[in-house]
Amino acid sequence: MELERQQQITKTSDFPSDDHDYLSGFGNTFESESISGSLPRGQNSPLLCPYGLYAEQISGTSFTSPHKLNQRSWLYRIKPSVTHEPFQARFPRHDKLVSEFDKSNSYTTPTQLRWKPKPVDTVEESAPIDFVEGLYTVCGAGSSFLRHGFAIHMYTANKSMDNCAFCNADGDFLIIPQKGRLWITTECGKLQVSPGEIIVIPQGFRFAVDLPDGPSRGYVSEIFGTHFQLPDLGPIGANGLAAPRDFLVPKAWFEDGSRPGYAIVQKFGGELFVAKQDFSPFNVVAWHGNYVPYKYDLNKFCPYNTVLFDHSDPSINTVLTAPTDKPGVALLDFVIFPPRWLVAEHTFRPPYYHRNCMSEFMGLINGGYEAKADGFLPGGASLHSCMTPHGPDTKTYEATIERGHDAGPFKITNTMAFMFESCLIPRISSWALKSPQMDNDYYQFWLGYFLLFSVFKIAQTKTAPVNDKLAHSEWG
Repeated sequence: MELERQQQITKTSDFPSDDHDYLSGFGNTFESESISGSLPRGQNSPLLCPYGLYAEQISGTSFTSPHKLNQRSWLYRIKPSVTHEPFQARFPRHDKLVSEFDKSNSYTTPTQLRWKPKPVDTVEESAPIDFVEGLYTVCGAGSSFLRHGFAIHMYTANKSMDNCAFCNADGDFLIIPQKGRLWITTECGKLQVSPGEIIVIPQGFRFAVDLPDGPSRGYVSEIFGTHFQLPDLGPIGANGLAAPRDFLVPKAWFEDGSRPGYAIVQKFGGELFVAKQDFSPFNVVAWHGNYVPYKYDLNKFCPYNTVLFDHSDPSINTVLTAPTDKPGVALLDFVIFPPRWLVAEHTFRPPYYHRNCMSEFMGLINGGYEAKADGFLPGGASLHSCMTPHGPDTKTYEATIERGHDAGPFKITNTMAFMFESCLIPRISSWALKSPQMDNDYYQFWLGYFLLFSVFKIAQTKTAPVNDKLAHSEWG
């Protein structure tokens, strides 16, 4: 049979490693077929599809959403995805995933929080943990049931997913590998995602994660009730930041054959359920539409910055945004701090000290971060919630002041930091607060040294008597 012969040829292909192995564009209506002639022409759901395939639509928005926002794709598969046994609660339970944030499962604190990276060498020696088992919630807000909110997770895994696929019915995943490549198989095809790249897997898509480099860790954001889009560029113009052409979408790939006991693990309301079936869900021979997984290489981002004085707001480096109904207010922005030139004159060049009505979660993919001389390491994270003061640590401040006004143009290299910024106030999971990776001395990177530095400045400048009195009362 022609389908079987073509399937054997397609099945031997490896994960794509070159941009030419993908389709390109953001928000486009794509089409792809792994066997010529397998995609129906002229209609979506003919009485008989080519090769006896089944037509199945996956909708990412309501049917009546405005045309410019409507997202859906048609999948042509060997067997429809509905042919599975009933879902059952997965045991043992995964107790570290949250999608309904309230007082029963999470906590609030205005304190600045920071986590050290979880060691990956200890993961290699522990029991086998795949992507699903190694995923845990750090913080979030809102509710997947109410279709409004977000969650931020991290993952640490040491084995590939075997004879199972994961499906997130709660929202879209934005996955950022920090250590180790991810080979991700989706219903639309395969993607290779390396550290320095991201992948967005929309709500409802089934996918499996392989670990070609062994133990892996990274970050995941999840949004409920909306999808990521490119930010409006405003006065920047038509070009810059993340170019639509640099977003890559997989080409159709499928596998056939019997797979007894294959498990579909579905996240639904923050809980995991399992349904068994006798075939792989990656049996889509052809597809078309604009609701698809996609990846992006952060090194292709075109950053903008001030060229004369003062420090630009971090929103200037937004890669993707998930908007709310309020103009200019994001449910979640994804912002990066890539290599770039600093040229501002008579300006404090690191990020300024700040209290923000938004909440900021930061991670570091590689290198260092310009505002933190110590303690913020690749694979680590920090959280500065709504109106919590934050800014450069004291070593960064001192080094910047010592350079004075004579600092010339300087290029920040060997770095890739990112920020998830939300208008919602996050609640923090109990395991994140109790984590052995929690940096309980984070506040010292501001407090202790600033006291000494302030005394030094007072003594040197012989300030007014009121400051002398303050110095004697506080430190005398």
